[in-house]
Amino acid sequence: MKNKIIIGSRGSKLALIYAERARIELLRNPQIESVEIKSITTTGDIIKDVRVSEHGGKGAFCKLIEQELLEKKIDIAVHALKDMPTDETQELLTNCFLERNNPREILISNGNKNIKELKPNAIVGTSSFRREFQLKKIREDLNCKLIRGNVDTRIKKLNENLYDAIILSYAGIKSLGLEDKISQTFSTLEIIPSAGQGVIALQCRKSDQELIKVLNKINHKPTHNCIKAERRKKNNLD
Repeated sequence: MKNKIIIGSRGSKLALIYAERARIELLRNPQIESVEIKSITTTGDIIKDVRVSEHGGKGAFCKLIEQELLEKKIDIAVHALKDMPTDETQELLTNCFLERNNPREILISNGNKNIKELKPNAIVGTSSFRREFQLKKIREDLNCKLIRGNVDTRIKKLNENLYDAIILSYAGIKSLGLEDKISQTFSTLEIIPSAGQGVIALQCRKSDQELIKVLNKINHKPTHNCIKAERRKKNNLD
């Protein structure tokens, strides 16, 4: 068993918060002396002017991190599960999930207005077709406009009046300590979250049996069971 573990993560502020949560959990194992976080820039972080679905889909945020895992430059990859394709990369295993954060969606708007109070034909920023489709079910007049970048960047664009509102995940906003900016929290009946939303996933090599045992100890079983059901259902729908 290695005394020092290197975990790979995207370099955004939010991703590093998630990686830190994973680091803390791993250090509960007395056999592990230290855990280092390695920041990795992904394709999804570099290309910000088009939807993720147009340049590699969800794998855009995972492939380069997984490549470092396969090349043994890191020992564990930490991902936001909603960014991961449902098909597992060969030779890798994703079977450890930390306790789930709130999976709901939230709205941040100028003037602190809820979705029904926004002006006619208001511009709402999102990079997700799923969110756009469901927003249109609530108000078909809304104009959904592409927005990319980290949470701070998106809020800055909102403050510059490039958008009337933006829609984000509650989990990310809470982790960043920005709950005071929330104008509305949608129920899961109003907007159905992405499969796995709010979940931090830890991935390792299938051949690393000792590390698999370590990850099994910090795996949150209720979250694990929910995720397996959600992603299985998504595959059936696809």
